[in-house]
Amino acid sequence: MKTMKVSVVTPQGPIFEGNVEMVSARAVSGELGILPGHIPIVAPLTVGEVNIKHDGIVDHIAISGGFMEVHSNIVTILAEAAEMSTKIDVHRAEEARRRAERRLRDQKSHVDFKRAEWALKRAINRLEVEKHK
Repeated sequence: MKTMKVSVVTPQGPIFEGNVEMVSARAVSGELGILPGHIPIVAPLTVGEVNIKHDGIVDHIAISGGFMEVHSNIVTILAEAAEMSTKIDVHRAEEARRRAERRLRDQKSHVDFKRAEWALKRAINRLEVEKHK
């Protein structure tokens, strides 16, 4: 089976590196599915899940936005933050969700609202991706 090289990298370091059969991610424009031989693209990613199929299994990664670049059978995902589903701390994610919901209720400014809304999206995404482990 054909494969391509995939790297998922954050400012803290690599999250995943390997040869895979397929990658799917949520871009700003919609869901993207990448197979070996895909045309070159660069796409901004939203808060969402990245699915990576390799060796008959699918790894699930929660990401908090970033960019995906595809060229020459190489996929690079540069994410602001990313966690493998198996490494997500549910207690920490639940606490982050509760904090964000509390901030949304107690909003003091437009900036506070946007930050709380973004934090809530990230926490909910982490909790959803964690269910796949």
